Amino acid sequence: MKILIAEDDPNLRAGLTDLLALEGLDCIVAEDGEAAWTAFVEQAPSLCLFDVMMPRLDGLALCRRIRERDHATPILLLSAKGAEIDRVVGLEIGADDYIAKPFSARELVARIKAGLRRVKAPAPATPEKVFHMGDLAIDPDALRATRGAGGIDLAPRELAVLQALYARKGKAVSRDELFDLAWGRGYMPNSRALDQYVSSLRKKIELDPAKPRIIQTVHGVGYRYDE
Repeated sequence: MKILIAEDDPNLRAGLTDLLALEGLDCIVAEDGEAAWTAFVEQAPSLCLFDVMMPRLDGLALCRRIRERDHATPILLLSAKGAEIDRVVGLEIGADDYIAKPFSARELVARIKAGLRRVKAPAPATPEKVFHMGDLAIDPDALRATRGAGGIDLAPRELAVLQALYARKGKAVSRDELFDLAWGRGYMPNSRALDQYVSSLRKKIELDPAKPRIIQTVHGVGYRYDE
């Protein structure tokens, strides 16, 4: 398991490397976004840990570039900017997690290990190869949904959320259950991380995200899909 760390602060970069080395993890380090992109292409890391504010290519642009090529590798973003809108942007462009500075070493290691467990875990089974949610046809093998002639690319976690709701159609799926199914057991989410992620997914798949028909909110519980 190799972790790609992109951080322009040399002290924090060294500290992250030492911390993960104590956990038995190999680290690939880069001091800016362009160097991290080259390392990603050449060394195929198991998980990426990127600072948002970096020279040459910032963490958000780097995340977006990687997602154009790779939908599966977990990406965790680090930033001193902890406002909700910043977390939403990070999740919308394909990051798996957004961790605000300052953070505890224990929490960071837990989030990284949760990401690595998702890499090693088998994909959740689906009742059938291609399944339909409303007018949306979802192909798990292709990580793609179609509506009419239009196609929508899905990240693995977006697919996992849809699979979980489809498997329990007509019933409410709690937030904790969705975290376990799509993020992995033991994951330590940011406050409202799931709601932000669902909001982003709705923008991709709903005809009217303000009046969702596929991912319905069950207030105080979680979400539901009804045929």
